[in-house]
Order: sequence, then C-alpha cells, then structure tokens
Amino acid sequence: MHIVDGALSEPVLAGGALLALAGVAYGLKKMDYEHLPQVGVLSAAFFIASYIHLPIGFSSVHLILNGLIGLALGWAAFPALLVALILQAVFFGFGGFLVLGVNTFNIALPAVMVYFLCRHGIAASSPRVAAIWGAIGGAGAVAVTTVMVAGSLALSGEAFWLAAKATLIAHIPVMLVEGFVTAAAVLLIRKVKPEFLHLAEDWDNA
Repeated sequence: MHIVDGALSEPVLAGGALLALAGVAYGLKKMDYEHLPQVGVLSAAFFIASYIHLPIGFSSVHLILNGLIGLALGWAAFPALLVALILQAVFFGFGGFLVLGVNTFNIALPAVMVYFLCRHGIAASSPRVAAIWGAIGGAGAVAVTTVMVAGSLALSGEAFWLAAKATLIAHIPVMLVEGFVTAAAVLLIRKVKPEFLHLAEDWDNA
C-alpha cells in the first residue's frame, strides 16, 4: 500500500504533506501521553504487518492493520503511523521520503474514520456485535485506504490510471483478511485487556 517516490505529481505530494502534517499535529494534541507505550506497540504492529504478504497472481500485497490501530488510538494514529512509515523508509526503503506525507494521510485518515464510525460498536455488550463492528472497521479502513491510494495515483496523470485500477482489485483479499484479523483481535482484547481499546472506560460511562 506504499506509494513509491517518483509516482506522484508535485501538487499531490504537496497536498498530501500538508494534510498529513495537520493530522499529525492534531493527533499529538489529542494524544494521552499516559498511553504512549500503547502508541509504540501499535506503531510496531503496523511496521511488522507490512511484512506479511499475500500472493496475488504475479505480485503480492501486504497487511496494514490501520483499522485496528484506529480503533485503539483515534487521532493518535497519525503520529503512530508516521513514525512507522519513517522507519520503514529508513531501514528498508519502503515507500520513500517524498511520498511520506501522502502515504501517512492515506493510511491514517481511514484509521481515524474507523474510530468514529465503529467505536461504539466494538464496545457493545454482545461479543458477536463487537466482532462484526471490528470486521467492518478492519475491512473498511483498508477499503478507504485503497480508494485514496488509487485516487492519489489517478490525480497524478493518466499514465497511472491502470495502476490505480489494479490497486483497487488487488486489495479486495486484503480487506477480507483484515476484517477477520481485526474482528478476532477485538474479541481477544475485550477478554484479556479491554483498557487497550479503552473499552473499560466506555463500559463505565454506559
């Protein structure tokens, strides 16, 4: 899901950088620094998930977990994902530095959207309902990220339209897998460490 350097036009790069900067700034403002270790854990989870590849024809795609990260962190997903993307670019050359803003925005904004759309669902008293909302969040975050990545490519010129269409098709299996993984993670965390998703606070306020 990383767009590489050289693939996007300058206006798209500039717009993505400004939007990502705004998101990171607001995420840092909203972050509860008592939960900073949790931010680090989820940033590392994204870093590792990128190595889990699913073969698709002659190519492959990788997991993202931005749905789960969004459910746990909300706006703090922006700085958490930025750090992970920087480390991936430095150590392994994933993506690049010029596209860092676009990649951060494309992955983090869907995470925040999932937080607001699915938050109450995963805190439901019924584990089944919580799992369904977890699946919606996991699959939905990937779906929105895929559309945003395809849009970033399409806005950079007609030469990238084919790549944009291929991105949409190739990530359908990832949406299904991430939906299942996020649902399972929500069920597990509810049982063993609900405070990781701040569910104990939601239950107390219900």
